[in-house]
Amino acid sequence: MEDEDRELEALPAAREANVRAGDLKHDLEGTPVHVPAGAVTLEGNLAIPAGARGIVMFAHGSGSSRHSPRNRYVARVLREAGLATLLIDLLTREEEMIDEQTGQLRFDIPMLANRLVGASDWLARQADTRHLMLGYFGASTGSAAALIAAAERPESVKVVVSRGGRPDLAASALPRVQAPVLLIVGGEDFPVIEMNRNAMAQLHVEHTLEIIPGATHLFEESGALEDVAIKARGWFECYLNRPKRAAS
Repeated sequence: MEDEDRELEALPAAREANVRAGDLKHDLEGTPVHVPAGAVTLEGNLAIPAGARGIVMFAHGSGSSRHSPRNRYVARVLREAGLATLLIDLLTREEEMIDEQTGQLRFDIPMLANRLVGASDWLARQADTRHLMLGYFGASTGSAAALIAAAERPESVKVVVSRGGRPDLAASALPRVQAPVLLIVGGEDFPVIEMNRNAMAQLHVEHTLEIIPGATHLFEESGALEDVAIKARGWFECYLNRPKRAAS
């Protein structure tokens, strides 16, 4: 599979769903946060629109980070719909330096899933976010980490959206996922389409596979990423823009 660290160079100038440098320069607005997750502290950007009832945490694909222009674009669309977002690096700066040499940490899916769980628990403890219903947006290998984390925190994670995801890397966790799952795949991304179709047979919750015609793995074709954002927004709005039940 193509690494998500190709995202910046893969964006066609001035035509990828209006994703341009000028459009993205404010997309990391919000509060820089330091999130404890097990033995490490992760860096993130937390943005909470007024009146938000739900929050989406992003699990980036292999070789990517909270600076991913694709996920930043989707996050902006979600915030415009009144959803809070947490863009977070699942590797520390030191680990990113190691990973640049070895390329191994980005594929340690159980470790990344554990860090998502830790970040989710952190959100549940914060005064500004503990009342918000939680969803995950996973990209590429990050989708596998999101699905595993959702299975580990069924009482907390209410919905999962996967973009070009690798659910095959979370096969053992799929039957335990209790959150509704939206799988979005490019119509030309044939191996990943098959992986997602196979995953559907293992999910025992509400799930949908959306195939974006003409799109490849990185959704770099004109309008493809916009379609992803629109479909993700609809799924999250359905499950997150509602009052959170108080603990009994």
